[in-house]
Amino acid sequence: METNDPIDEDIKLYFLYKKGDRKAFDTLFLKYYSILCAFGKYYIPIEDAEEVVLDIMMWLWENREFQNIETSLRSYLFRAVRNRCLDLISKNQTKKRCYEHMFAEEMQKNFEDPDFYVAEELMGKIEKAVMKLPESYRVAFEMSRYQDKTYKEIAKELNVSIKLVEYRIQQALRILRVELKDYLPLIATMFPYFFLGR
Repeated sequence: METNDPIDEDIKLYFLYKKGDRKAFDTLFLKYYSILCAFGKYYIPIEDAEEVVLDIMMWLWENREFQNIETSLRSYLFRAVRNRCLDLISKNQTKKRCYEHMFAEEMQKNFEDPDFYVAEELMGKIEKAVMKLPESYRVAFEMSRYQDKTYKEIAKELNVSIKLVEYRIQQALRILRVELKDYLPLIATMFPYFFLGR
């Protein structure tokens, strides 16, 4: 009997790619790349998150014969991304602001045994809410939260005043708090930096 269980599908793909089936690996890559990048950008800038995910996926393929993943592949991948992101934060800690250290420590505690399906669903809701923002608000907000830029850097890049950048981000946060009101406690627990001022 056929099953659509994603865990069963992952198990089949895992054993196939361990035997050198590139098509099975490509299927796993396409399945997880975007969501792993989205997960990683809550720790580090999106450009770094993409590099982390690519490195992990490349390592999986190159070392497939020696792997013995005892947990679910999904949990393994999310945990690998989390750990690599935390390593990057640790290595660059002198360059990071204090809130990032606090965030990394809190995230590490929260994700010791994470429910990744809940995290994925929550990230999806956040992404949809962000995409619904007026464009000027969304651009400033994404540059602040996802690209780790300061108000001054954003103002310079957009050729506007710092006050206008601050206004746009504050308005974006106001809209997001309303749009995501049913999920605020969960966001505060899983992504405590999300609504913090910069």
